[in-house]
Amino acid sequence: MLRYTLMRLGIFAGCLVVVWGLVYSGIVPRGLGDSNGIWIVLLALVVSAPISFVVLRGERDRASVEVVGRVDRMKANLEANRAQEDLDEDAVRKQGQTS
Repeated sequence: MLRYTLMRLGIFAGCLVVVWGLVYSGIVPRGLGDSNGIWIVLLALVVSAPISFVVLRGERDRASVEVVGRVDRMKANLEANRAQEDLDEDAVRKQGQTS
């Protein structure tokens, strides 16, 4: 998961540098007034999103499998804890009935 995140940030950083160069060279229009920095970041986000979607497809699938595995383990642990609590409650009830 960390690898996917770092790769995604790398693509964004690359797009940010390219967009910054295009804006300051005059190829892409500048933002309005003082919004130039925000314009560059937003444009880099818009450009990097589809690139990340296509380029990182395999890595995203691997991260997804990892997340699903973690969620399944957490669900199994939660169910085991619930079952243990039910057994403990049943034991307490039986002791209360025999006393």
